[in-house]
Amino acid sequence: MTRPVVCERMGEVAVVTDSTASLPAEQIERTGIRIVPLYIVFGGDRTVPETEITDYPAFFDELRGAESLPTTSQPSVGDFVSVYEPLLAGRAEVVSIHISGGLSGTPEAARQAAEVLERDGKGGERIRVIDSTTVAGGLGLVVLAAARAAARGADGEEVARQTAEARKELKMWFGVDTLEFLKRGGRIGAASAWIGSTMKIKPILTVEGEMAPVERVRTSARMFERMVDYARQRHESGADAWCVQHINAPDEGARLVEACREVFGCQPTLVGEIGPVLSAHVGPGLLGVGSIPTRFFD
Repeated sequence: MTRPVVCERMGEVAVVTDSTASLPAEQIERTGIRIVPLYIVFGGDRTVPETEITDYPAFFDELRGAESLPTTSQPSVGDFVSVYEPLLAGRAEVVSIHISGGLSGTPEAARQAAEVLERDGKGGERIRVIDSTTVAGGLGLVVLAAARAAARGADGEEVARQTAEARKELKMWFGVDTLEFLKRGGRIGAASAWIGSTMKIKPILTVEGEMAPVERVRTSARMFERMVDYARQRHESGADAWCVQHINAPDEGARLVEACREVFGCQPTLVGEIGPVLSAHVGPGLLGVGSIPTRFFD
């Protein structure tokens, strides 16, 4: 079994998430958040933890040359046990926040691991598993808010409460270059109604349990404009802890960061490239923007 990424720093409340949060390594190290990776399965015979794929251009080169798209796999119950067990042995409470259960079985695997540890008398009752009902930057912002609450000395119940409140305040949008990858992977959710019209659109989606359609635009330029419009909406509503993410679109991602920095008037809370697991389902060209109120980071 591949060992998940685990930071050494212990606290009274340990925050755990999975690799689909796409948190940059420096934020993981600084906050002490523990990461349990999902897996990429190439051709059915090579399984790689997402956290071990760091050369994203090479990954996309392999995608383009593959006869069939790679599949993905959730962490095992054992993967979660291997992260939870030493935390519980150190008397920590655990708040474990994960990709939407509507997209992955990851939250259920986490719950099963907690049950195993409780049954074995190893403190599993001190684990709170939270289905974020979102993914990527949305998940990342919620997890960072949880880590901030833990750093302030909140107990497990309060960290879980702050997590739920941050999720309630979250808005996150993803502009996708094409529906084709989502269609192939069967993860298109309610946006499937758009398939019959035309594939020559740039769909804008959100995640509320599953992929949900927001609007359709015709060009990449218009998709970019709408991402900036959403940022303005969030700033006007007072939600200024913001993030930008992309898939294999570093130049457009950087341009969106600059535009959003001007809108929000402050530095981003989270910026980065979405990892291979989600990329395999969505394809290149995605831009994402979203935010929560800054009070979660005071």
